[in-house]
Amino acid sequence: MTISVGDKLPDVTFKTMTADGAKPITGAEIFSGKKVVLFGVPGAFTPTCSNNHLPGYLENHDAILARGVDTIAVVSVNDVHVMGAWARFTGGEGKILFLADGGGDFAKATGLDYISNDMGLRSRRFSMVVDDGKVTAVNVETKPGVDESGAAHILGQL
Repeated sequence: MTISVGDKLPDVTFKTMTADGAKPITGAEIFSGKKVVLFGVPGAFTPTCSNNHLPGYLENHDAILARGVDTIAVVSVNDVHVMGAWARFTGGEGKILFLADGGGDFAKATGLDYISNDMGLRSRRFSMVVDDGKVTAVNVETKPGVDESGAAHILGQL
């Protein structure tokens, strides 16, 4: 079953790249007591993710934070090294928290997982607003593109 408004996020452990290397970070550390915009992509460095989805969040970073958001985070079923490289390559380092869900634990626990013929286990393209660990808005793409999960749409939900 896919996560929906009113649900609490599962407390899974992600990995993120820091100046000191790869570090685990729990969902509780990310979401407890904070308002977070979280968006998910099928894969770092893939065309739609890199050219359309992530850039909208970078361009609207200040506007999103101005609406009371503490953190903007992106999650993908990629390893922490790929997510760290993607953060550096896109200029998102220090603006967006890049979360590696390497084993797909978060994607599976939220029902946002799927099997891609080309890439194996992946996360569906989505966005959500999370307030103190509770989902207050969720948008899952049902067709290619970033109509529902893009930054412009999430701004309207804040």
